[in-house]
Amino acid sequence: MDARTAMREVEQGKARPVYLCYGPEKYRRREFLDALTHKLIGEELKEMAVSRYDLQESSLDEVLDDAETVPFLVERKLIVAENALFFTGAKDTAKAAHRTDRLLEYLKAPVDSSIIVFMVDADKLDERKKLVKVLKDKQAVLAFPTLSPEQIGDWVEHRASRLGFRFAPGAAERFLLYAGTQLQTLASELEKLSLYIGEGGEVDGELIGRLVVPNTEQNVFLLVEELVRRRTDKAFAILNELLKQKEEPIKLLMLIARQYRIVMQVKELVQTGYSHQQIAGQIGVHPYAVKLAAEQGRAYDAKRLYAILSRLAELDYQMKTGQVDKVLGLELLLLELA
Repeated sequence: MDARTAMREVEQGKARPVYLCYGPEKYRRREFLDALTHKLIGEELKEMAVSRYDLQESSLDEVLDDAETVPFLVERKLIVAENALFFTGAKDTAKAAHRTDRLLEYLKAPVDSSIIVFMVDADKLDERKKLVKVLKDKQAVLAFPTLSPEQIGDWVEHRASRLGFRFAPGAAERFLLYAGTQLQTLASELEKLSLYIGEGGEVDGELIGRLVVPNTEQNVFLLVEELVRRRTDKAFAILNELLKQKEEPIKLLMLIARQYRIVMQVKELVQTGYSHQQIAGQIGVHPYAVKLAAEQGRAYDAKRLYAILSRLAELDYQMKTGQVDKVLGLELLLLELA
């Protein structure tokens, strides 16, 4: 079951007694928990009706004891249990032992007035475990996977609509270029745009350039993007801004090299038939970053990319051994790459 289906059930008064939430998208897991809290408990009763446990510090017995205790002055309570690593194949380093057999017994006759939400920061569960199988059979397992490029674009558009504004054609893509793919960051930047533009407003690329401040990694990505498009003046403007911010030239060179390595890896894997989602898992970057790297890779053949990486390695050695001024080395590099 997915989070939307689960929330529809909750709104229909059919909340399940236990949920197991896992996956790499922490922000979406938090969104689900906040929505669940709002619907089942309400803001005014949160202090009394919501309890939290870290299962690296507390035992599963404490969670279940709480669940089996009658709520005090509230109709129901929500119990959030973080770091439930015993659902995965990872080594559990918790201070207290967890008696999962007791949870299996609890699931046979859960308490109506308690909702337990287990949270685990893991890409996958150990589906060989009986406890995981039982929860899957009860449709209590909610996955929060990394969003695909299309899904993250839809997420941004939908979030903007909820905040009362819209993007001009092409502006949502520019927004993602500047803000990156971390949902927490995207949500904060969308809130900022909403406050500036107001209800019913339209955000264009020019406004994004003024209001959305890229972090260092995103700035380096934009720098490479300008080099790919042969817009040397804009690449130099980004470099100068980064240097004004006191960014270390060797760090910037490392990030430029990282981006070109991603471009090369994506190009090679695309040619062998991998999808963007598969490539993301293979090289450990977000699928949207893979999509953009694939577009950048079209500007180069493999021979040129290898030559660029070789030049970057050479410059790294020259900088670290004092053979070239660091800033001058970066400026000359940009001229060569463009």
